[in-house]
Amino acid sequence: MAALGSFVLVLHGHMPWVRHHGRWPHGEVWLLEAAVGVWLPLLGVLDDLRARGLRAPMSLGLTPVLLEQLRSPGFARQLRTYLDDRLSRARADQGDPALAPVARYWEGRFSALRARFDAIDGDLPGAFAAAAPPAHLELLGGFATHGYAALLKHDRSVRAQLELGLRTSERHFGWRPRGIWLPECSFRPTGPWDNPVLPGRRTRRGTDRILEEQGVTHFFVDTHLIEGARSEGVVQDGVFTKVDWDEAERDTARAWRSPLEPHRVGTHGGPATITAFCRHPSVSEQVWSADGGYPGDGRYLEFHKKKDGDGLPYWAVTDRRAGLGDKVLYNPAAAADAVQAHAAHMVELVRERLRRHHVATGRQGCVTASFDAELFGHWWFEGPAFLGALLARLQADPEITPQPADDRLRTHPPDKVAWLPEGSWGAGGDHRVWLNDRSRWMWEVLHRAEDRFLGLEWRTREAGAPDDARPLLTEAARELLLLQASDWPFVIHTGGAVDYGHRRFCEHLSRFDALCGMVDDRLAHRRLDALQKLRRQEAAASVPAFPGLDLRDWQHPTAV
Repeated sequence: MAALGSFVLVLHGHMPWVRHHGRWPHGEVWLLEAAVGVWLPLLGVLDDLRARGLRAPMSLGLTPVLLEQLRSPGFARQLRTYLDDRLSRARADQGDPALAPVARYWEGRFSALRARFDAIDGDLPGAFAAAAPPAHLELLGGFATHGYAALLKHDRSVRAQLELGLRTSERHFGWRPRGIWLPECSFRPTGPWDNPVLPGRRTRRGTDRILEEQGVTHFFVDTHLIEGARSEGVVQDGVFTKVDWDEAERDTARAWRSPLEPHRVGTHGGPATITAFCRHPSVSEQVWSADGGYPGDGRYLEFHKKKDGDGLPYWAVTDRRAGLGDKVLYNPAAAADAVQAHAAHMVELVRERLRRHHVATGRQGCVTASFDAELFGHWWFEGPAFLGALLARLQADPEITPQPADDRLRTHPPDKVAWLPEGSWGAGGDHRVWLNDRSRWMWEVLHRAEDRFLGLEWRTREAGAPDDARPLLTEAARELLLLQASDWPFVIHTGGAVDYGHRRFCEHLSRFDALCGMVDDRLAHRRLDALQKLRRQEAAASVPAFPGLDLRDWQHPTAV
């Protein structure tokens, strides 16, 4: 039986820098919960599949700032302490007859996670890098601190985020990723750009062109960007042929602007070398949907109810409309049955979408399902088990070929070149989640900070500049990168951690300004005083990350 097409599963793992910046409810516990709920269980999925003679064909993104934290000094010790605390709670809770059955389940689970962490010597990035080739797993790169590319003021800022991010991933993986998850899937094409917060209009380099210059071959977008694409041409046997819009509309067999067709991205009159994969809406919504998604099944673990506030969860979803006081005790066996049922349902859904596309076009389509990795294990406890069941079922299905994105490019090179509009995967498909009345001031500050930094970068290269000016500016660059993280306006918009978002943004701004002031002083040949030296030490200690940061990443102008 011939395959109808491909299924590309994409998980995006990210965490802003939280080490040494708060504990609970906002701060380091986020990272510890993700490691215990997502990353260790996902490694377990890879191990289980390998033991069954199966692979894990998917694309997995681990952002550079997440990698830096998972390998930061003291993290492994901290995670072991956290796991030991979970184990202690599980054992203590067995004294409650009502909770004892689930408490024993938790003891077994946390013991197994502790053993797995010890088996990899506390090195999560190294374990994923080692597992990737035999598992047929593609590891994706990312921007250094998840800076929102479409709203940064200067192309050089976008390029620096990207270049440092790829270099950091290469240091952790041992190879340079070719695929990338753009922060918030934010994209901006080449062309005129009106600054949304400060006066100014100029022509900017498109996100795709900056990615292409760094050897990136593919990225991922939300559905509306492909649906709003403009035809540019087709590539056959390496030859590019221009196709106008009307002709593309009539060419239904080629399936222009279909979410089941990866599109090359370009407007420069030739065969673009970079491809956009599009999230398939109805398939992805099976997990994303708050109303009808799999995680809302009553048999699954209830995320929002925990013993004593920050203790272990013992209750099932029961009913999405039920109050927390009406939740029934969790049954792991019932949840395991739900996992198998939902994995089977998704396989049927993917097969139906591919068959419909094949009948209409004669082509082997590509269903791309992309998700935040933290959905699987953190928000949806059974998520990793679902992934394992799904990947096993897909590999047994002769009509569906599960592939990571890079392998799909190899077996089915895209033949369509399109222009993509500006947008993101946020609400409304634009930038409103990250740029709105509550966060506009942050972007005004960010744009002025970019200007100040680039001015100092130029001055520190002038003849006569003190030798220590550029090392100081490198430390300021680290704070600028952290200031650019898309997470701060996001948590303010969602209301989940408003005070934390404001505090973190202002902390990095304060350090950035202080370090730039020190650079100004050194350029004027003034010595740093004791207080300035102390501020410099504090800044270095707060984020011991990105040793590969290089000011030359900001020096290369990018012509449009």
